[in-house]
Amino acid sequence: MKWSIERLEAEKTQDKELLGKIVLVVEGHKSPYEVTLHSKNGRDWSYSLNFAGASGPEEQIDELEEQIEEDDDMFDSLTAAIKAHIAK
Repeated sequence: MKWSIERLEAEKTQDKELLGKIVLVVEGHKSPYEVTLHSKNGRDWSYSLNFAGASGPEEQIDELEEQIEEDDDMFDSLTAAIKAHIAK
């Protein structure tokens, strides 16, 4: 699955938690997605996945969800992008 980051916003909260929102474009998918990632310690992450704008086919968001769950390299790339953005 080929994907790219279209937009990224990230911050460290007053409690030193990391919070990031990434708009992700996936090749061949109708709509972009927003992945929201949160970590209390910078190591353990939770995420939510939604369509970034207009909804697209459910099969496509399900396919991306499965990819995020199974592809450690993809998930690590997303969290690394957030950490790098905050470190600037």
